[in-house]
Amino acid sequence: MGGVNASPAARRQDPDRDPGLQPERTRLAWRRTTLSGTVVAVLAVKTVLHGGASAAGVTAGALCCVLWLGFLSVAHRRIRTLAATPSPVAFAPRHAAAAVLCTVAMAVCGAALVL
Repeated sequence: MGGVNASPAARRQDPDRDPGLQPERTRLAWRRTTLSGTVVAVLAVKTVLHGGASAAGVTAGALCCVLWLGFLSVAHRRIRTLAATPSPVAFAPRHAAAAVLCTVAMAVCGAALVL
């Protein structure tokens, strides 16, 4: 039971399986993604400051920072949830949507700054 050819349901119920590292790997992935977002926000501010401070540039840079704070909030909440319990609950769809929205909007703001 629980071998390589076992069904997914059998593998989930396998007492020999140790899912203990999965939350840690997911936590680390959230931290890496947050770090990437931080780099994007810093580069956006640098672009605004060194490229001449136009009203559109300042707005896009400020929006990047606000979106980064939003993503940071969602990520920090998920990291705390993953660290709190050995078997964390599923990621809430509204939090997942917020993380995706912040990421995509930050990319659009970054593209607006470059163009």
